[in-house]
Amino acid sequence: MQELIYGCMGLGGSWSDEPHAGEHVDEAAAAVSAALDAGITLFDHADIYRSGKSEAVFGEVLAASPGLRDRIRLQTKCGIRLNERGLQTHYDLSREAILERVNESLKRLRTDYVDILLLHRPDPLADPAEVASAVGQLMVEGKVRQLGVSNMSGAQIEALQDRLETPVVANQLEMSLLKRAWLESQVLVNHAEHLDYSFPHGTLEYCTRNGVTLQAYGSLARGLYTGAEPDSQTPAEAATAALVAELAGEYGSSGESVLLGWLMRHPAGIAPVIGTVNPRRIRACADAARVAKAMSRADWYKLWVTARGSNIP
Repeated sequence: MQELIYGCMGLGGSWSDEPHAGEHVDEAAAAVSAALDAGITLFDHADIYRSGKSEAVFGEVLAASPGLRDRIRLQTKCGIRLNERGLQTHYDLSREAILERVNESLKRLRTDYVDILLLHRPDPLADPAEVASAVGQLMVEGKVRQLGVSNMSGAQIEALQDRLETPVVANQLEMSLLKRAWLESQVLVNHAEHLDYSFPHGTLEYCTRNGVTLQAYGSLARGLYTGAEPDSQTPAEAATAALVAELAGEYGSSGESVLLGWLMRHPAGIAPVIGTVNPRRIRACADAARVAKAMSRADWYKLWVTARGSNIP
């Protein structure tokens, strides 16, 4: 079943190591309330978001709201390390790191378990057997209920799945009307323009064939088509924003729901991740599933062609 997911990366204040403030908890509470109003029950985190503060403020919201944890599902990610050992970024999916980072996330979130753990990015040094061992232990301990991945190709998921005793249930990728490599790569096979897109061919097909939910982060295109200043847009972006507004009027909905509905109209069963912290924009996403069902094939293609700034082959 398709659903909307609330992405919590914007919660918690700055990315510095400075502690969060009470106002950041209030902001998180308002965002969570708006998400619930929009029918959202799955909340997406990562251990690195805002240097751990996204999870921490969410944990405070949970602590202040008895019964809320039983009404929602939580997912978090591990595997990226920032500003450690003289490196700005490196990846670590070793057994020890997975266990350590998940336990730290649970402490910040003030919960005993997460519904889904996502492996944040492929780690070239990861031993699939080690990953499987860590995940298996976390599941036996009741700390993780399901496993997913992020930013992985179908082939990478398949190789990992060979060692796992639990199915990979989700793959989170950047997918939107702005970031269309996932779509362009599908239709530009046997076309010179195909070389302009690096999205691994076959990933959507692998996920749909194996019941791996595609979660789309960046789904609202960071507001580019629903509120950006016209003088900051390219001609294609300005034309797309105008078309989004026009279709919102025709469908009796919001521009946000049109953008999300465009993703959800695709038969791969895409679940958009909403990253805005603005309660009004969060609530404006509530109509996405209806818009997806109502959107005509012609309107879907109009949005795509307008956004790409040129016709398809």
